[in-house]
Amino acid sequence: MANIKDKSWKSHLGMVIVYAILIVFTVLAIYPLIWLTLNSFKTTTEFQLNKLGLPGTVERLNADGSITKFKPTVINYVDAWTRGKFPILIFNSVLYTAVTTIVVIIFSFMSGFAFAKIRPNTKTTKGLYGSYVIGILMTLQSIMVPLFLVINWMGLYDTRIGVLIPYIGIGMPMGVYLATEYIRSIPSALVESARIDGARYGKIFTSIIFPMGKPVATTLAILSVTGTWNEFMLINILTSNDKYKSLPVGVQKFAGALSSDFGKQFAALVIGLIPMLLFYLVFRKEITKGVAAGAVKG
Repeated sequence: MANIKDKSWKSHLGMVIVYAILIVFTVLAIYPLIWLTLNSFKTTTEFQLNKLGLPGTVERLNADGSITKFKPTVINYVDAWTRGKFPILIFNSVLYTAVTTIVVIIFSFMSGFAFAKIRPNTKTTKGLYGSYVIGILMTLQSIMVPLFLVINWMGLYDTRIGVLIPYIGIGMPMGVYLATEYIRSIPSALVESARIDGARYGKIFTSIIFPMGKPVATTLAILSVTGTWNEFMLINILTSNDKYKSLPVGVQKFAGALSSDFGKQFAALVIGLIPMLLFYLVFRKEITKGVAAGAVKG
């Protein structure tokens, strides 16, 4: 009985420690978001006087003896929205992210199907697949200059298509790698039996391969959405017109010319965070299921 009680006590203690650690990390992750949101409702003067308190809870004694009472304000969001040209920036970000994600997933699975099941052992297949894998090792910084020169030579500089082509190309290596390795784990007997029944490769892809690859498709969607939405360096060198830039570029503007206006900076950052938070809240179940299923399958 004593041993059972000791084990039970140690088990409870271990759970308490685990939960305490999780609570600490949760607070560390959530507090900056709360702090950012609260300070976005302050004027710059109020923020300088009260960096940690709630908006509207501080007063300032003026030189003439009068007292200035601060109140929460939404004018920061109005100014940030108009000055930052957020409507067009959000439209561009949604367009770049949606098109890149859809094309990368479809093309990656089509390539993976060809590499893994149609002609898996030929030299051409191995060479093409190897070129994709090598692409994973290439950093964005190493290809920025030649990429800019090629896009400029093609006459696609400062166009949306000139942004989408590099985004898709950068996302393809990881997509092809994950899709190919996953499709290889699918029994070849399924493809062979479908071929015997007279199904073409297109039908096999749409009816068998792609539906079975939903876990990897979800993983690719997560990587593509987060990577494309948050991309900053490449779009800065491929576009000069604000009409074609994305949301991270608009947020960065408030760290330059308006660097002393903290209220508008914080409001711009909150506006930039909201879409990704909504993406997670809406698709959190699918994200969790897809990542878990992909991990178990692997």
